[in-house]
Amino acid sequence: MAEGEPAQYFRRTSLFWMLSVTFGVAHLTCIVFAPGQIPFHYFGPYGSFCRYLVDHHAGSLYKGWWACLAVHVVEAFVALKVCRNKGISNMTTRCLWFVQTFLFGFASLGLLFRYHPKRPKRH
Repeated sequence: MAEGEPAQYFRRTSLFWMLSVTFGVAHLTCIVFAPGQIPFHYFGPYGSFCRYLVDHHAGSLYKGWWACLAVHVVEAFVALKVCRNKGISNMTTRCLWFVQTFLFGFASLGLLFRYHPKRPKRH
């Protein structure tokens, strides 16, 4: 979409952040909901650390997963508010920002915060 048109401004987050956030959330989800399916012994010291967390802090991991979900939902709604404040009025574009921010969080929201539309000069 065109960068010059504030109503339709959208930028996709970088592949690095897409992969990082997706892997991180997927890994946390597996640790919380299916720890028996993960071969921790293949991950060396990191696997031992994860196994320790699962064995001794499962409740905290579960609460952390829900906190992560809540943060992503809040960030997505903040993205809608920021879209409105920056003059992004196209509903499809707003939905793209909402979904991308829900999925990738701060990586997407940061792009939206850095966007400064050109405002017409007032005389």
